[in-house]
Amino acid sequence: MAADSGVELLAALADERVDHRFKGLPPDAEGLTVGELAAQRRNLFEGGFTTPLLSLSAERLEHNLRLMETYAERHGLVFAPHGKTSMAPQLFRRQIDHGAWGITLAVPHQVRVARAFGVQRVFLANELVDAAALAWISGQLAADPSFRFVCYVDSVRGVELMDAALRGLSSRPVDVVVELAAGQGARTGVRTEAECAVVADAVAGVETLRLVGVAGYEGEVPDADPERVRAWLRRLTALAVDFDRAGRFAGAGLDGIVVSAGGSAWFDAVADVFAELPELSLPALKLLRSGAYVSHDDGHYREVTPFVRVPEEGALQPAFRLWAQVVSRPSPEQAFANAGKRDAAYDLDLPVVQVVRGEGEGGERSADGVTVVSLSDQHAWIRTDAGAVLEVGDWVGMGLSHPCTSFDKWQLIPVVEQDGTVVDYVRTYF
Repeated sequence: MAADSGVELLAALADERVDHRFKGLPPDAEGLTVGELAAQRRNLFEGGFTTPLLSLSAERLEHNLRLMETYAERHGLVFAPHGKTSMAPQLFRRQIDHGAWGITLAVPHQVRVARAFGVQRVFLANELVDAAALAWISGQLAADPSFRFVCYVDSVRGVELMDAALRGLSSRPVDVVVELAAGQGARTGVRTEAECAVVADAVAGVETLRLVGVAGYEGEVPDADPERVRAWLRRLTALAVDFDRAGRFAGAGLDGIVVSAGGSAWFDAVADVFAELPELSLPALKLLRSGAYVSHDDGHYREVTPFVRVPEEGALQPAFRLWAQVVSRPSPEQAFANAGKRDAAYDLDLPVVQVVRGEGEGGERSADGVTVVSLSDQHAWIRTDAGAVLEVGDWVGMGLSHPCTSFDKWQLIPVVEQDGTVVDYVRTYF
């Protein structure tokens, strides 16, 4: 889909009707459009919203977008943030407006969402051997000369399947990068450099594919630490150099050679090692793919973000807060709130209670001594220490761990300014 059609579809999100599909939105907003509800600028706590309710901080979201934009610029990186984190076309657009080259994705459905909303550059950080999906990609390439698509390949068999699916279709060749595995027993990817060359030769032997670079994911390095991660990244850049010296990119009509890595835990190492990349025969597209930064979190990524190691570069801010209401207080040591596994990420860490809002008091108080110890489908099990103030009817505001499994539980997420004013709603497509 052309970019202008995507812009129109983005604008049309405001015309979607508010109804039962969207958790936590005010019941009296039924029938309004999302745009009409946003224009009312309701207060999150006094505007009729119900719990459980996930919100995004407007200020922190903007801060994170700006921080990674400047980080990529400072280190000479091309940024294609991983869209699987949010699957939110509005955030894709804001990321692109903040300098992103394109959007990274993981599976064909996600590419279809991105294309529907006008994303012109897609890096698929995965192998793609599905014939139906490849035929659709081919059609997109044929219909839109400005569409750029790159995906992984890691086997001769994969090359054969891709070629069989694409042969006879009237489009440009599909651009591929050879994926170097992060180590024995890691996820996908070619295990050795010698095998990488075999896969590259297979690509060169078909007309339906074009080799444009190398890539991988350093987050899969076994027993990852700075030394091991940098050692693997140097293998990746050395592979790009070796391929270039062997002429594997020559004569393919390329305007650059892709060298790509970068999750959300080691992008400082990526920046350092990519800065060491020798000059190649064509400009190097040093493509970083970190995605969790857009919302950050209050758990796993707060601990592993490179900004902990390089605080002089800045700091990401957790933008999520999940609000739930205390519905039961069966004992002085125990309480239950009405948000559980259906509402909160729990695959890495449990939610952390950060603040409590009492009925009618219009403010927040400390959550000291209030701890989530377990989740049921629709309940948070809360332990309360002696002296902790928590009553039935109170709202608890919780920080979450793991952005990817937070976004995917919510279809429409209020964006809230610091004073509680809801200024926008982010639509997701999982």
